[in-house]
Amino acid sequence: QVQLVESGGGLVQARGSLRLSCAASGRTFSMYAMGWFRQAPGKEREFVAGISRRGGATYYADSVKGRFTISRDDAKNTVYLQMNSLKPEDTAVYYCASKHDPPAVTRWAYEYWGQGTQVTVSS
Repeated sequence: QVQLVESGGGLVQARGSLRLSCAASGRTFSMYAMGWFRQAPGKEREFVAGISRRGGATYYADSVKGRFTISRDDAKNTVYLQMNSLKPEDTAVYYCASKHDPPAVTRWAYEYWGQGTQVTVSS
């Protein structure tokens, strides 16, 4: 069992930055691939970024490539999402999720989910 808790969301102006964190319980964090997803009102939950166990490979949605960076610190059982050059269309609830390696872009592949953190980008 893995429990995930996101933090770091908030209100930011367009072109600003935020860093989301996702803290995981358990001693097997390093064995899991991690993903970030987001869900805007009235829309499906969509893939944002993924990172393999040990951080050897990262994956991004085209909409965030070059602006967002996913990373992990296995010593702290934490995965991060650095978000730069934020746009109003990035407004959503952001969720982290975990699964056995490798990462996936489909939400159904992930086993464990956090409760989400709200990110609002004003224009």
